[in-house]
Amino acid sequence: MKMTVLVSVVLAASVLLVSATASAATGNVGFGFNATDISGFPTGAATLTGGGSYNPVSGFVNSAGGFRCTSDVGQGPLAGCLAGEGVRWDTVELRRSTTFKCTGAAAEPLNGDDIAPDIAGIQNVWIQGVGCASAITNFSS
Repeated sequence: MKMTVLVSVVLAASVLLVSATASAATGNVGFGFNATDISGFPTGAATLTGGGSYNPVSGFVNSAGGFRCTSDVGQGPLAGCLAGEGVRWDTVELRRSTTFKCTGAAAEPLNGDDIAPDIAGIQNVWIQGVGCASAITNFSS
């Protein structure tokens, strides 16, 4: 069984972390991630890094990191973020699930538990209006 955690961050950027090992934890779970080349929508790309801890039972989450546009974003909540611009982010809330799109294509179905089963490879990070990518993730409990 996979454990899926969605950490919503400032600027409507979000990261979806998937871990098989974290699902068995009952206490706080520490995590860290580094994602580059998050893209898929018509314009823009970004990097997202961070870490912290969460508790899937209680809903506790405390995490932060860095965000940077690597090419100009022209749509979604981050429209106007230019290449090289970035900001630190902090956690808003822990969500058990959400829906999202990796490409913004009208025909793309809203994804839920599995980040992008219709796209080849492993996508485990998502930024609203920018896209999906693979992140290096680490979990400890």
